[in-house]
Amino acid sequence: MEPIVITSLDDVKVQAFSRLTEAQLRSNPEGELFIAESPKVIRVALDAGLQPVSLLCEEKHIKGDAADLIDRLPDDVPVYTGERRLLAQLTGYTLTRGVLCAMRRPQQPPLEKVCRDARRIVIIHGVCDTTNIGAIFRSAAALGIDAVLLTPDSCDPLNRRAVRVSMGTVFLVPWTWLPSSASSSFPSSTPDGIPVGFSLLHRLGFKTVAMALTDASIPLDAPELKAEPRLALIMGTEGDGLPHSTIADADYTVRIPMQHGVDSLNVAAAAAVAFWELREN
Repeated sequence: MEPIVITSLDDVKVQAFSRLTEAQLRSNPEGELFIAESPKVIRVALDAGLQPVSLLCEEKHIKGDAADLIDRLPDDVPVYTGERRLLAQLTGYTLTRGVLCAMRRPQQPPLEKVCRDARRIVIIHGVCDTTNIGAIFRSAAALGIDAVLLTPDSCDPLNRRAVRVSMGTVFLVPWTWLPSSASSSFPSSTPDGIPVGFSLLHRLGFKTVAMALTDASIPLDAPELKAEPRLALIMGTEGDGLPHSTIADADYTVRIPMQHGVDSLNVAAAAAVAFWELREN
């Protein structure tokens, strides 16, 4: 299909890129969408089997950075283009490598499927910063985390910025949302008093590890942690950290030993340290 030139961002054909919010992309009547930005990220998404809906790029990239992407698109996927100055208005600054792709959101698999063969997983609890979400996914992919679970009050991993910061690793590491019954009050309890999320993970053979500073926490390099065959690391927000109930119900409470009076790290940095230390040998 020949590229379609646009002269205004008000053109309804490119509203997915210019007018729809993240929430509106998810409630699109033609199917839930997300936006992938930059040729490298889009290539990772296509390699992972995600379905493109439309592509928008600067004119110079049609035969440049986006050429191989355009060749991979099905014939019925439109390619829109326009001047660099026009497309820069999409974000208020020049686009990252000048290429955006609207893609269909994949269906999220059930927790049991995501965790079935996993040995090391991370639970992202209430982390709302898109940069942190993307950075955690990138570290998870690089450092051997098999799956990511998120509480529903966490940021969407397919948010445009989270996808970009992750460098497309959100398409590589299996992930899903924790059950809705374990939403903002996670971990809520089952009739026998066991937290909903923890109950599911315990049934699958995981021991839960709350990353938190408490008097009862053990150091990250404690040998008993490495000896566990299946671990679920729980990471909270940098400011509030994890709820007391989550810490109390975890099998382990763990701290990262620090120096010079520093008591905590940014959640993305802390996650990377924990992933490396507790990786499977």
